Amino acid sequence: MKKLAAMFIVFTVLCSFSACSNNTNNGETSSAALENEASNVASAEDTNPQSSSSQLSGAGSESPQTDVKSLVVYFSWSGNTEHVAQAIQTQTGSDLFEIIPKEPYSDDYDTVVDIAQEEQKNNARPEISEHNIDITQYDVIYVGFPNWWGDMPMILYTFFDSYDLSGKTIAPFCTSGGSGLSDTVNTIKSLELNATVTDGLHIGSGSSSNPDRAVSAWLSEIGLAE
Repeated sequence: MKKLAAMFIVFTVLCSFSACSNNTNNGETSSAALENEASNVASAEDTNPQSSSSQLSGAGSESPQTDVKSLVVYFSWSGNTEHVAQAIQTQTGSDLFEIIPKEPYSDDYDTVVDIAQEEQKNNARPEISEHNIDITQYDVIYVGFPNWWGDMPMILYTFFDSYDLSGKTIAPFCTSGGSGLSDTVNTIKSLELNATVTDGLHIGSGSSSNPDRAVSAWLSEIGLAE
């Protein structure tokens, strides 16, 4: 009887040791698994810089693009220059301003030719009707006019005298029967010494009613296409 009791005690002790051993191994296994998981997460963050924190940092470091605001200023007697101005406005999303003389020109072509020549001889500055433009808000100024006697109409000189376009980009365009831009681009450069003046666009009077393709090509050439 004593022998059986002794054997029972030994058996109980052995079972207790076995249970403790299993619990220890399970604890070590769980601990190792957590360490491996942490190690894997750290490794993934080291090799993948696009973690959530770096993505936020990258998004915040991008510089926002600044929209360029432009204005089309034009004088048109027969309507040819107006057609081109409207095409530029459509393709660039510019604001539009028509230079209207305070004293209107005659509707008669020969009369206007004589007046234009007389204005040039006198270096006249015809008044513009209502032209309070906040020019400071614009980065690009498209300036359009018909070619009269190899030059801009004198009312364009009134415009340039009235506004300081320093630091802005000026893109000239004109219409005529065949005399082209003449020396108007250089004239504008001399009037606005601190502005950037692009190459000009000339459209013949016969093509002014459908200027879209020529305007598009010009805008691309001078780097102002939308």
